[in-house]
Amino acid sequence: MAEDVLCEVDNCVYWAEGNKCEAERIYVVSHREHAERTEETDCKTFKPH
Repeated sequence: MAEDVLCEVDNCVYWAEGNKCEAERIYVVSHREHAERTEETDCKTFKPH
C-alpha cells in the first residue's frame, strides 16, 4: 500500500501542505469497464472545503 498519496487539489478537505492527501482511504472510479488513460478515472474521495 502507498505510504504517501500526493494530491494537487488544494480546495479538498483532505489536502495538506506539500501536496499530501490526508484521507484515510482513497476511492477511485473508472468511466469505462477498463480504464486505459488517466482521464478515464476520477477520485471520489474529493470533498470541497
